[in-house]
Amino acid sequence: MKKHIAIVTVTAAILSSCVSSKKYTELETLQQNTKSLLDTATIKLNTCNEEKEASEARLASLQERVNFLQANNQDLINNIGNLTTLSQKGAENLEMSLESMKEKDIRIQSMQDAVTKKDSVTLALVTSLKGVLGNMGDDDIEINVEKGVVYVSISDKLLFRSGSFTVTQKAKQVLGKVAKVVNDKPEIEFMVEGHTDNIPIKIEGIEDNWDLSVKRATSVVRILQNDFGVSPARMTAAGRSYYIPLEDNDNAANRARNRRTRIVVLPKLDQFYDLIQQGMK
Repeated sequence: MKKHIAIVTVTAAILSSCVSSKKYTELETLQQNTKSLLDTATIKLNTCNEEKEASEARLASLQERVNFLQANNQDLINNIGNLTTLSQKGAENLEMSLESMKEKDIRIQSMQDAVTKKDSVTLALVTSLKGVLGNMGDDDIEINVEKGVVYVSISDKLLFRSGSFTVTQKAKQVLGKVAKVVNDKPEIEFMVEGHTDNIPIKIEGIEDNWDLSVKRATSVVRILQNDFGVSPARMTAAGRSYYIPLEDNDNAANRARNRRTRIVVLPKLDQFYDLIQQGMK
């Protein structure tokens, strides 16, 4: 292009010497127009080149995005497949959990029914005992329920003379009433506990408070068995000495309260378990 301009310039110089002034002016004007067109074309060419470079850059960026989206799309497809598998497993696990919950609900309901039945038996027993022993003094006999277990506590002064393990005639009347209740309920078992105060025993034939508490419990069991026909297989005799006091052994009144014989109705766990098993069938 520069070569072309040089030729035009030389030509113009030669012609200027050969052509008229008018013709020269026309040629000069043509040259200026041509130069102007050339400059305009050059500017457009540069602009096109710049736009081309920008377009190529945008194309490269778009291609990167396309590649990125294609890769992510594949990842999403893979994840959807994994989620489908997980959803199927989740549905199976949920179904198994629901079945397990249903089974647990049935077991819980069965246990509640068994507890209700056991509570009903306990209530009936307490009602019967209070019915036959209700005319006795509160200081001599106490009937209570703790954690579903029935306790009948009979004071020492009612059952025995001081330092003795021989049951009094008055006490036999009380034990006869207790025997009537337990004989009417052959399904229950019970333990007779002897309790003393902490004063050391000094009586011939009795070694210590352990010995006295056991002998007193055994005496009560023998009366229930021999005089009132309570099955010995249903009874347990136990001595607790002075180690489970109701009160501190610091005065005569408290020591008198601690000297007692307690009949504990034993919960029959095997029967309770059978009730639960029956409810689960």
